[in-house]
Amino acid sequence: MSDAAPPHAAPDSGGPLLSVRGLVTHFPVKRGLLKRTVGVVKAVDGVDFDIYPGETLGLVGESGCGKSTVGRSILRLVPTTAGSVTYRGEDVLAAPGGRMRQLRRQMQIIFQDPVGSLNPRMTVGSIVGEPLVVHRLASGSELRDRVANLLTKVGLLPEHAQRYPHEFSGGQRQRIGIARALALEPEFIVCDEPVSALDVSIQGQVLNLLNDLQDELGLSYLFIAHNLAVVEHFCDRIAVMYLGRVVELADRETLYRNPLHPYTRALLSAAPMPEPDAQRRRIMLLGDVPSPIHMFSDDGAPAGMSSDERAELDAEREEGFEYVTRESLLDRPPLEEVPGEPGHFVSPSRELAAV
Repeated sequence: MSDAAPPHAAPDSGGPLLSVRGLVTHFPVKRGLLKRTVGVVKAVDGVDFDIYPGETLGLVGESGCGKSTVGRSILRLVPTTAGSVTYRGEDVLAAPGGRMRQLRRQMQIIFQDPVGSLNPRMTVGSIVGEPLVVHRLASGSELRDRVANLLTKVGLLPEHAQRYPHEFSGGQRQRIGIARALALEPEFIVCDEPVSALDVSIQGQVLNLLNDLQDELGLSYLFIAHNLAVVEHFCDRIAVMYLGRVVELADRETLYRNPLHPYTRALLSAAPMPEPDAQRRRIMLLGDVPSPIHMFSDDGAPAGMSSDERAELDAEREEGFEYVTRESLLDRPPLEEVPGEPGHFVSPSRELAAV
């Protein structure tokens, strides 16, 4: 490995639309009557990436690794601890209230839960049209026409504007969320696991809709997911996240052809295969998921398995059983570019040299 600048897109691309550098989001843990801070949850602990115009960057990892917090931190939906988020050269985290209100017209989000993200007491027309009202972009008949056009664009009918969210299926409710995100004509959308709560047959329809909208409107996506099959189908580049940090970043073809980080290899080996009889060498990910509050034991050593458990697994490894211990993944150095593979970045680990 060799030292490299922060990760960028493939060669021949223009300047980034969005740049994230050293993003840190910690949440205090308070206890007692006086609510003293006794620790911090390191949800995001130093994340770097770029997103380019018209690009879809996939952000994958286990539940609890900080994916959704990254998306919400970018949009300032949760307070950040450190780092910078630059949108078209402007620091989003330092923007005052009035300017941030303007920036929100360019950056929107599609939430994971199509039920909880829609107000059950508002009609669909009020939900989709609310951004236009808040930003004073339309009213009266013009507002109704724009809402009807948005509903049509996402595959719904104009008359659906008079109904309430509970009258729709899960896939239709997610289409309502997409219409709301499109209302202000943004350039960048955070897709926070937009299909994970939907049936498999509906997932494909929503993904195709997002893809068509991207081609039509020139949108850029941060696509957060844990389904590796969906990410492979939908994303241009993929960032793999573990315990608050990105451990590998590459374009889609490179990552699936040559995954280098042990955590990436373990995730890919666990993904279901479409062919029932196909064989794949499974790499087991062993050990409990470390707490983002206490990732190290009292003596400063990484928390993990006992020496006897490790010796037993080493013996099984010699017999052909492959595994990666979570203990070995706790050390997550900054990303370095892989020699001979431009745009492929990986965080060196204790087990990487043996891969």
